[in-house]
Amino acid sequence: MMTAKETAAEKIITDAMANPSPAKSMGDPGITPLSPSHTQQNDTDQVASEPSFVVVVAIDFGTTSSGYAYAFTKEPECIHTMRRWEGGDPGVSNQKTPTTILLTPDRKFHSFGYAARDFYHDLDPSESKQWLYLEKFKMKLHTTANLSIDTDLHAANGKRVKALDIFAYALAFFKEQALKELSDQTGGEFDNNDVRWVITVPAIWKMPAKQFMREAAYKSGLVSRENPDQLIIALEPEAASIYCRKLRLHQMVDLGTHSTQNGCSPTDNVGGGMTQVSPGHAKEHVRRNRQSRTFLVENVIGELWSELEEGDRYVVVDCGGGTVDLTVHQIRLPEGHLKELYKASGGPYGSIGIDYEFEKLLCRIFGQDFIDQFKIKRPAAWVDLMIAFESRKRAAAPDRSNPLNINLPFSFIDYYKKFRGHSVEHALRKSNVDFVKWSSQGMLRMSPDAMNSLFKSTIDHIIQHLTELFEKPEVSDIKFLFLVGGFAESPLLQHAVQDMLQGRSRIIIPHDVGLTILKGAVLFGLDPSIIKVRRAPLTYGVGVLNRFVDGKHPPEKLLVKDGTRWCTDVFDTFIAADQSVALGEMVKRSYTPAKPSQQVIVIHVYCSEKEKAGFISEPGVRKCGTLRLDVSGTESAAPRREIQTLMQFGDTEIRAMAVDVSTGRTVKASIDFLSH
Repeated sequence: MMTAKETAAEKIITDAMANPSPAKSMGDPGITPLSPSHTQQNDTDQVASEPSFVVVVAIDFGTTSSGYAYAFTKEPECIHTMRRWEGGDPGVSNQKTPTTILLTPDRKFHSFGYAARDFYHDLDPSESKQWLYLEKFKMKLHTTANLSIDTDLHAANGKRVKALDIFAYALAFFKEQALKELSDQTGGEFDNNDVRWVITVPAIWKMPAKQFMREAAYKSGLVSRENPDQLIIALEPEAASIYCRKLRLHQMVDLGTHSTQNGCSPTDNVGGGMTQVSPGHAKEHVRRNRQSRTFLVENVIGELWSELEEGDRYVVVDCGGGTVDLTVHQIRLPEGHLKELYKASGGPYGSIGIDYEFEKLLCRIFGQDFIDQFKIKRPAAWVDLMIAFESRKRAAAPDRSNPLNINLPFSFIDYYKKFRGHSVEHALRKSNVDFVKWSSQGMLRMSPDAMNSLFKSTIDHIIQHLTELFEKPEVSDIKFLFLVGGFAESPLLQHAVQDMLQGRSRIIIPHDVGLTILKGAVLFGLDPSIIKVRRAPLTYGVGVLNRFVDGKHPPEKLLVKDGTRWCTDVFDTFIAADQSVALGEMVKRSYTPAKPSQQVIVIHVYCSEKEKAGFISEPGVRKCGTLRLDVSGTESAAPRREIQTLMQFGDTEIRAMAVDVSTGRTVKASIDFLSH
């Protein structure tokens, strides 16, 4: 029971915490629980409540390219990837479409993907300035520190648009495409309620970015707020990991540890029918296997896994356009469940880093002032130039000796002459960049070394990160390293990873490496409980009051109220960074409203990268979200209402549930990580 004295103390204490919440942690205020009380939920409880979906559709919303795939729950071993898109690029064959979006001058959705790019490109320059064209915008969610519903993006013409609108338009586009294809397949209007949607995000994304994706899905009509379970957020490297377990030997390339002579791979078959290939040959392999749109995933665990024993560890390195994500998994037999061994790590080291290096190179040759102007004044031509660069970027290889030619759009040459009064050729001659020349056919000619140098800083970041990861004690004895994501096709990256590992682990690259995540996300949607244990990426908790203990608590935290001595700002840890959390594991806390009439309890959630935090005022601890308990309509005769809150940290998103203990009624609980 709370004495009047304590209630009074509570009133002033909340002021001292500068926290609008009149709630505080219940239980004896003199003791800080050292470890959160975890309760393990039985798997069977969850299965019963699973709604029945007819099909799982996964959307891989990538930085550079996007796509969807699906499987019917009745034939889960059959994964269909989306129909071919019109308008592919030369030298780039894949089933995803560029993540580009075009809005009309009055900001209505016009088109997505190749269609958006081609339409934008065909507009008259005077007209195209009015249209809003966006590409590579997903990175904004990773790089924005205080992401909110109102975060802006810049279109190619420099105008600002709401990020939430753009993401919602893109998801609505995929919803329409997928439902259209499903309707054609089933021969009738396909009902969105029969679809379980899965959206993939990088594992290193913080909660605000994941929540932002969910908000965009609500806004797009993909799913409704009333039915949040219809959408699952999947982590990209986890999806890749789930798919890689199913691989048969003919569906992957094992980067041999032998060095290859003259680009020829050793012909002997190594490892039971797995061919060793050099990175150059790997591309050929990949190309041949791209024809089919339906992938059979054998129900047996792939042959590769017949070599894996209980407790074996492997690393998935997901190299995408924007981010690189590293995940360490351990296999648990017999079901082949997965357990995460070390919290997801990585960073913004995706392949667009190479595009930025190319842009910097152009600035060195033609001047930053010109490039900035050109991008705004001739945005469609700039897009063309980057497409031309993209296909040459894919031709870069460690052993390449002949130069790479990049087509300069006519309007680049023309606009440069107007801008500077001399020719592009002149600029190249007098620039101090000696490894880029002008070819008589009107192209930029780059030596292989020049091209490789554009890759250097991005690849160095990835290798440095891998090196640090492999030094961690949890990351010893790694049997396989799976290289996935679109950037994994780069022979330069493959070569660098091989050099770094020195044969410590086998490097496996699945065929159709750009679609690995998409297919794994479908498998995850069919069985989200496959990953049983994750690692908490951050330490989470709330600020509470404890009885003041002399010698233990700092004197500046002392608050005396009605003769009781309190210590303020104590960090009550829900979960610590890198702590193992099982799926369905709950952290329990009880809160009580300060006044019986109170309708809503708002509790600030704090987080830190450090494993231990004593006080919410410590450096490195920041407020990252709010827990809202809607206690309206739960007034009861009980003298003190106790609201028991259950938080779940073992899933891809953090969830909260709450119950009014005296009445047993459910209390609406939500955790919000977007800054308002």
